Amino acid sequence: MSGKVVGIVLLVVLAMMVAGCTAQQQTAQTSTSKLSIAEKDGILYMREEEKLARDVYQTLYNKWKLQIFANIAESEQKHMDSVKKLIDNYNLEDPAKEGVGEFTNPKLQELYNKLVEDGSKSIENALKVGAMIEEIDIIDLKKHLSETNKEDIKLVYENLMRGSRNHLRAFTSNLENYGISYEPQYLSKEEYEQIVSSPMEKGTK
Repeated sequence: MSGKVVGIVLLVVLAMMVAGCTAQQQTAQTSTSKLSIAEKDGILYMREEEKLARDVYQTLYNKWKLQIFANIAESEQKHMDSVKKLIDNYNLEDPAKEGVGEFTNPKLQELYNKLVEDGSKSIENALKVGAMIEEIDIIDLKKHLSETNKEDIKLVYENLMRGSRNHLRAFTSNLENYGISYEPQYLSKEEYEQIVSSPMEKGTK
């Protein structure tokens, strides 16, 4: 092969590599630009809020050795993974830190600290904390659902909300075993009663 031909081949290969990189950059920009600010903020917030639930339950399980916290912590990890897929699909930067109880969002950091403090006082308090977390989750998911019309995001949020309703049922049922009738702290009385009086839902936990 002559030097001239080799040179042409190299130029063609180089051009293809540059085109490939440009296409990847355009894809990343396009994916991110598809999201509104509210959609982006919602995904990032829910990633850390699901981490908050997981971290609180892991911490309270270590404190009280109550199996419900270990079980639901596993479910919250799945919820985190579901939101992480949205982060990857839309080329967002993951805000979740590695350490248990560590958060990028200062509001969630403060909430985590308070919930762990309250839940460490007694088993009954710990179960109430679990119920409150699920109430907060349901309210926030409903808000973020109202801010998007994208089917992939809606599917994730709807599955997470179904799981939160089941978790709320589980925590309030456990409180009843301790003779405590839980009073909703964030949901309306009507919505709360509608959730806890209906059976466990099938699907994502």
